[in-house]
Amino acid sequence: MKQMLGSEYDTFEACMHGRHLKGIRINTLKYSVQNADRLGLPIRSCPFSESGFYLESDEPGIGNSPWHHAGAFYSQEPSAMSAVTVLDPQPGEKVLDLCAAPGGKSTQIAALLQGKGLLWSNEYVRRRAQILLSNVERMGIRNCVVSSAHPDRLGEGLAGFFDRVLVDAPCSGEGMFRRDPQAVTDWSPEHSAACAVRQLAILDSAAKCLREGGVLVYSTCTFSFRENEDVITAFLDSHPEFSLEDSGVAFGRTGYDRSEKYDLTLTRRIFPMDGGEGHFAARLRKNGDSSGTEFFDSRNDKKRDEEKRAYELFGECFRTEPYGEIRRIGDSLYILPERMPEVKGMGILRGGVLLGESMKNRIEPSHALFMAAQAEECRSAVSLNPDSRELAAFLHGEEIPIDGSLKGYAAVACGGTVTGFGKCSGGRLKNRYPKGLRTL
Repeated sequence: MKQMLGSEYDTFEACMHGRHLKGIRINTLKYSVQNADRLGLPIRSCPFSESGFYLESDEPGIGNSPWHHAGAFYSQEPSAMSAVTVLDPQPGEKVLDLCAAPGGKSTQIAALLQGKGLLWSNEYVRRRAQILLSNVERMGIRNCVVSSAHPDRLGEGLAGFFDRVLVDAPCSGEGMFRRDPQAVTDWSPEHSAACAVRQLAILDSAAKCLREGGVLVYSTCTFSFRENEDVITAFLDSHPEFSLEDSGVAFGRTGYDRSEKYDLTLTRRIFPMDGGEGHFAARLRKNGDSSGTEFFDSRNDKKRDEEKRAYELFGECFRTEPYGEIRRIGDSLYILPERMPEVKGMGILRGGVLLGESMKNRIEPSHALFMAAQAEECRSAVSLNPDSRELAAFLHGEEIPIDGSLKGYAAVACGGTVTGFGKCSGGRLKNRYPKGLRTL
């Protein structure tokens, strides 16, 4: 770091002994940035995302906030928001997040897509993929496929399919040193070298998934030349169909000019003295002009009786039409994204929104179905004050008293933002909040 930073090293070292930065990002699928001050959190704007904020508090337990349960915000290190800002996804596009867990960047992409197009979020490690799925569900994302597949498999099965691909690659984690002592313990030169080899392999798979003319963003949370500028150089050497382009952002600083062939100052770096824990991002374009591969399945208008019942259940719960085709897979019924490709062997954990589970003679609606809804879309909704005893009781898994005129399934909202649902009967709401999410 002394060699890299020169006269700035003393400032860097002082920062590394200081307080690490925390942040939140408003989930604009469910909440408005203009209302950020109503969350009751000490925040100020950060430069890495229009919906991002620094959290100016060291108090633990932000995950217990009812607004967090409702998916109004995502806790995220501020500079980690930079990669998606560089990616710049647009509504209607098909976007792949290849190394997506725990979900910060995927949920940021989803908010920018505004429910239009398709997001494919992949995590190779199955346990981490389940965490990713939980966060996608909490943030109310309708148009996402979550998978747990090796990048090579996606490169083979989804060749040329995506308009934009993000590779937030596993790295040596030097940008995590200030907030995670384990990251310091895990670091070694050998580990960094091994990361660089793996990063190049992942980029090879990502390149296959991208259409001609598409954008690929590579990012890490480390400072290493070997894992950043040198990886980009090696990738461009082996992929002449790609070119490096300007990141399009002003935050942070330029990357280091370590190549005679490529202008690596087009990449972007963030150090602690730039207002973040540490990040690197490079934006690349796949040369050519193509609309991409389209291989959507043919929709079948003949619905099985149970699928017809699912449409009826949706109509009982919501004032709107379903936002995709409802299909039974196993004992579950899903609302599939409109642009989901018909593919097999991709380790898909979920496509779209879980509508419910097939029970004997009925369908039990899911928590995910209501989390993907706005309160005004629901036929019945119980809106509770964020600080109320009733909402605290609901999040704890208890029944709560309600207006006796309410019948059937109803959303429960935190200050107008849906955070779950229950079934109304006799002036009581029978709780359907998942046990694994309940507060202690």
